[in-house]
Amino acid sequence: MAGDTAEELERFRQQWQQEVTQRAKGAPSASVKKSAGSPHPSRNSSGAIPPERADPPLIRRQTKEAELHVDDLGGGAYNDLEDKDEERRLGQAGERIHPSNKREPRSALDHYELAVERESEGSLGDSLNHYRKAYRLDAGVDHIYKNKHFPPSSFKSKPTNPDPSNAAVTVPNPAHHSLDGPSASTISELIASFSSLPIPGLEPPTDNFPKPPCPISTIPSEILVNILLQTAILDVASYARLSLVCRRFAYLVATEYRIWRRVCLGAEFGFSAMRYKWACTTIGGPLPLSIGDLDANLDSLDLSDTSSPPDPFALSPTYPTYRHMFQNRPRLRFNGCYISTVNYIRPGGNTASQVTWNTPVHIVTYYRYLRFFRDGRCASLLTTSEPTDVVHHLTKENMHTHHAGGLPSAVMNNCLRGRWKLSGDPHHTATGEEGKEEGDGQEGTIHIETEGADAGHVNPKYIYKMALQFRSAGRSAGATRNNKLAWMGYWSYNKLTDDWAEFGLKNDKAFFWNRVRSYGIGE
Repeated sequence: MAGDTAEELERFRQQWQQEVTQRAKGAPSASVKKSAGSPHPSRNSSGAIPPERADPPLIRRQTKEAELHVDDLGGGAYNDLEDKDEERRLGQAGERIHPSNKREPRSALDHYELAVERESEGSLGDSLNHYRKAYRLDAGVDHIYKNKHFPPSSFKSKPTNPDPSNAAVTVPNPAHHSLDGPSASTISELIASFSSLPIPGLEPPTDNFPKPPCPISTIPSEILVNILLQTAILDVASYARLSLVCRRFAYLVATEYRIWRRVCLGAEFGFSAMRYKWACTTIGGPLPLSIGDLDANLDSLDLSDTSSPPDPFALSPTYPTYRHMFQNRPRLRFNGCYISTVNYIRPGGNTASQVTWNTPVHIVTYYRYLRFFRDGRCASLLTTSEPTDVVHHLTKENMHTHHAGGLPSAVMNNCLRGRWKLSGDPHHTATGEEGKEEGDGQEGTIHIETEGADAGHVNPKYIYKMALQFRSAGRSAGATRNNKLAWMGYWSYNKLTDDWAEFGLKNDKAFFWNRVRSYGIGE
């Protein structure tokens, strides 16, 4: 059996050698003679291979066995191999061999398409030239290109009615994948579904370790709510971040009525510390009590009326919940500082020794600081010192003393004492026409009166008055509201001449609230 196999291999090898010899001499092989009825397209009538269709040099340099093996697998010449090699071969200097430039662009759209192709390849110079030619031929070629390659029909339009009432019963409800995001009712239902969930503990590091204990999950709900209440009184921001711990905490933070009522009505962060009337003088002293104020208080006193006064912060359609009131109603923040950063450019002066043609330019930067206190006082400071050098010294103690030049708190030397009040009234109802004219009828405006200054020093004959409007700023304006104070006006009052003068606010910017951790709750 082994001998028959060896003989067969020997005959097969001799046949291969014979075919290679015949091909080298130009004679057709036996296999070619058998297919004489269908001549090979790459051979001429004499049976020789044309020079332009000869095998590439790389294939001719291979061994005979490799040649035979390739010929057996291929069964003929590769007619498109030469064209691909021509495309891959580098041309002369400055010549581009590319299939896309075989046909010269003629229309504006051809130039634009070629420019886009060159730009994707990184040939910005060629791309720019074709862009110019395209726009010279047609100024609106970009719209033609867009309509051709990116037609409007290729984009899915937003459904006008994602949940039609007349839809069939088999149509699934698309409310869970609405393009506008989840609705308020969906979020409420999601939060309500967390009510029965427990507080999960940590997972064990491996399967062989027991599950770590979670003592807080075993605390009764009454004690847990009291812990959250104390957290909210110390720092309401930390209380809000507890909703990220687990779903159970998210439910408590969003729905616990007692905690939000205490935070909203408390004096730490809520509206009990808001002042809707002047509570002190400009320098922080008590208000003088006049005879007219005594008569007004006596007239308003009705001994027969035994009913309790109305709640100044009762819920209303404007503020349906205490959480909504705390987040949306205008209020000042006492655990931080309001800072206005002002940058502007002014031309400099030329000197006699200047030899350049350019005019010097000065970039001026200064800061305005406002800090409010719960007793109705405030501090106003205009300085070039940066916030890191100022905010920690902006305290009541540093407002009343004049500092030497070398002390760290010397930046408070030009600090002006003042007072503040909010517009409107605690019942958040509109007042009469007089209040509207003064800007006190509608909430959202803060009035500030500070000491006046002359040549950088406090001058008692002047009073400065500011009017600022509450705004929301930042990407998280939906969660952090009323964190911006925009200018409405800035005036100076001369007590001696009874004159008002208005300051220009060309370069002044709005104030933005910044948290300062060193400020305590009781200040």
